[in-house]
Amino acid sequence: MEQLSSNRSHGGMQGVYRHASAATGTDMTFSIFVPDHAPGTKLPVLWYLSGLTCTHANVTEKGEYRQACAEHGVILVAPDTSPRGEGVPDDEAYDFGQGAGFYVDATEAPWATHFSMRSYIEQELPALIGAEFSADMDRQGITGHSMGGHGALTIGLRNPGRFRSVSAFSPIVAPGQVPWGQKALTGYLGEDRAAWREYDAVALIEDGARVPELLVDTGTADQFLEVQLKPELLDGACRNAGIALTQRLQPGYDHSYYFVSTFLGDHVAWHAERLKA
Repeated sequence: MEQLSSNRSHGGMQGVYRHASAATGTDMTFSIFVPDHAPGTKLPVLWYLSGLTCTHANVTEKGEYRQACAEHGVILVAPDTSPRGEGVPDDEAYDFGQGAGFYVDATEAPWATHFSMRSYIEQELPALIGAEFSADMDRQGITGHSMGGHGALTIGLRNPGRFRSVSAFSPIVAPGQVPWGQKALTGYLGEDRAAWREYDAVALIEDGARVPELLVDTGTADQFLEVQLKPELLDGACRNAGIALTQRLQPGYDHSYYFVSTFLGDHVAWHAERLKA
């Protein structure tokens, strides 16, 4: 693992690291903020998954989470959204290929060789974080934005014993029912819609996946609200399943990091309450 940068901030250290990934067969980059803590103390971990076109840098530079993480003693880890580099396939569209991994393990050529973001986020990177940092891997939460909100919801629903808390910003709640998701899931997984269901939060809930509660924020001025996000589908699925969903439609906010940064500290505090020892 190679440290690319380290900066003091809010009584903690913001680092960016690169490492060779067995899951993707490429180098991968992630950022991590570690608040100051007593020697030997292990801190809970909050995962933040980013959206289409993003890298680790978007939330690191625009998220405004460090003050809240320092206050509550929470590590925040922000991975990249896809494999990158020489020999990694790509697509000219912004919503597929590099920067648009959709947190799946691809099964279709040519994507299957490198696009194993599910395995990377669920298995490989947590093992690295647990080994190299002062992280209490028994206390993990997960959140994300847009495509990353989809990732947070699906990974949280598939791994309820690992994640004590799950939240999202402007998530794609039912990718199998909207253009972004239909394009990505067809490209990465093929035409069999049954294979899509484990990567679709609404479908997972319909198929029996359960978490105690969810927190979701979406802006009422989000330009993707009606066509791509469809928060009402998550409302219905959670109501039918008895999952306590706090879904807040924030008046006047759009899809940008102006929105995410406004409420990310609030999400950190919400997760911290649920990640107490």
